[in-house]
Amino acid sequence: MKAAAVFSDNMVLQRRRPVRIFGTCGEGQGPITVRVPELGTSGEAIVSGGRWEAVLPPMEACPVCTLEIISGAVKKQFRNVAVGEVWLAGGQSNMEYELQNELNGSQALAECGSENVRFYYTPKCEMSDDKLIKAEAESSWQAPSPENSRAWSAVGYYFAKHLSRRLGVTVGVIGCNWGGTSASAWISRERLLQDSRIRIYIDEYDQAIKGKSDSEMIAEYEEYGRCQWEWEQRKNKCYAEDPDISWDQVLEKCGENLYPGPPGIMNPMRPCGLHETMISRVAPYTLGGVLYYQGESDDHRPDTYEVLLKALIDQWRSDWKDKELPFLLVQLPMHRYAADPDYKNWPVIRQAQYDVFRTVKNTGLASALDCGEFNEIHPRDKSAVAYRLYLQALSEVYGLADRSETLPPLFRCAVHEKDGLRLFFDNCTGFEVRGELTGFELSGADGKTVPASAEVQGNTILLTAAAERPFREVRWLWTNYAGVPLFGKNDLPVASFRAEI
Repeated sequence: MKAAAVFSDNMVLQRRRPVRIFGTCGEGQGPITVRVPELGTSGEAIVSGGRWEAVLPPMEACPVCTLEIISGAVKKQFRNVAVGEVWLAGGQSNMEYELQNELNGSQALAECGSENVRFYYTPKCEMSDDKLIKAEAESSWQAPSPENSRAWSAVGYYFAKHLSRRLGVTVGVIGCNWGGTSASAWISRERLLQDSRIRIYIDEYDQAIKGKSDSEMIAEYEEYGRCQWEWEQRKNKCYAEDPDISWDQVLEKCGENLYPGPPGIMNPMRPCGLHETMISRVAPYTLGGVLYYQGESDDHRPDTYEVLLKALIDQWRSDWKDKELPFLLVQLPMHRYAADPDYKNWPVIRQAQYDVFRTVKNTGLASALDCGEFNEIHPRDKSAVAYRLYLQALSEVYGLADRSETLPPLFRCAVHEKDGLRLFFDNCTGFEVRGELTGFELSGADGKTVPASAEVQGNTILLTAAAERPFREVRWLWTNYAGVPLFGKNDLPVASFRAEI
């Protein structure tokens, strides 16, 4: 009898919900009992197919207790367990971004020992093999300290700190993220194949590996790893000698960048791979909710991102056996590389995130428009994003704040008037303009877009355009990168949008 690796000393269990405790066992395993003796609660496990799972009844917050798992003469005891709030921090590199590298990370690390937060980092392995088993055996929940917290998700840490202080309970974060990943990496093969609009991720992968054996794919990826390591050393030397060198010059000096490597069973970017090696290893550990910061690596297929994101939410809710599991989404910030044209694919991703928030229950939307940087896809300041996720948790999950405090003004509708087009917004108690109010556009049936002049009038905005023709669509900040001049009175940026009128 063995508990899943996510159960360890220092863990945090979710308060006020049935708590699932699970693991693996041999055939014919006798009865398994799970209990928290200090709270007088226990549960009997159901054993099936080499896996066991017990459910503990809801518990109130507790700063220190023990969790015991008993089977016959064998008793496993976990110490310094807390009952509080548990959140999973999912996504790609901006969620993965480590506290030690964050803008104010040095100060945060120096002060973190006094915070009532804990962290578990889901082991990052490419395959379900002996390396993964070893990594899980070495993994554990950690209490905060200048040394322990260095590699924690900065967004996850700041979120947990705010939430712990507000609720007065221990907050645990499960880091489950990997830089550069498409949402398709975090969804099962079966779920991707259910929808013709997103099965292309599977079809392309299957075609790319057709005829290759597992050993051939592993050998290819290992060779890529050696070549890529050498390439990275050359690249780092270029930047050390000339921090302002352009990407084209780097490629000229270093040769082609082969990232993310050949498709195959060892490439972590493959569809479904991280669902197998990470998500399935921590689900269904009982959560209070999910923080999700991703979308950058699906900008090559922005038109189907809404479908993909809904599939991920559906998949994870199924994995966690919780149809109402809260999902708080980060709406992508402004970003464009200097060498790239404005592909206008990021606003499509942002609109997809907005539409998911509007149509999928128990979701939140943290607008991060003003948190991006030109020519830098990894902004160092993660505190604002974390705080806005925290605000979303207060209103959407805990009912401790009104949406007028936690959500940006969100476009509701437009009405044609004699003097122009009037825009109405939800969650709006007024606007604050910072600089010149630009970024609104109107387009007609011909698809041609013209800029619109905007005037704030109370809780509405009046748009006018020099061109006189029937307009069919209104857009706000429909670009990969621009300044953000319009905020609500609650200091949150008006979310970008595109809508028919």
